[in-house]
Amino acid sequence: MTGGDALDVDEAVFDVVDRIPPGRVSTYGAVGRLVGVGPRRVARALSSGGGAVPWHRVVRADGTAAEPVRARQLELLAGEGVPVRGGRVDVSAVGWP
Repeated sequence: MTGGDALDVDEAVFDVVDRIPPGRVSTYGAVGRLVGVGPRRVARALSSGGGAVPWHRVVRADGTAAEPVRARQLELLAGEGVPVRGGRVDVSAVGWP
């Protein structure tokens, strides 16, 4: 993959994440399926430059937050009214798309 392609993938990830409505979440895998990449690639895009998009609305498939940003992510989600129980979001209840 060339450098331009990597930037295109990042932009595609950011575009999808930007469409997740407040109060809803998506998973790395769901975003990846929409873009055509794997969940790890989605995580890499968000960790390297996703600060301008609502990165906190993307969680692991089991509804947990990534360890380095867990406290901040759960705080932001709670502020949007996303139900969090035991450090886990019920993706089946508030998942997008």
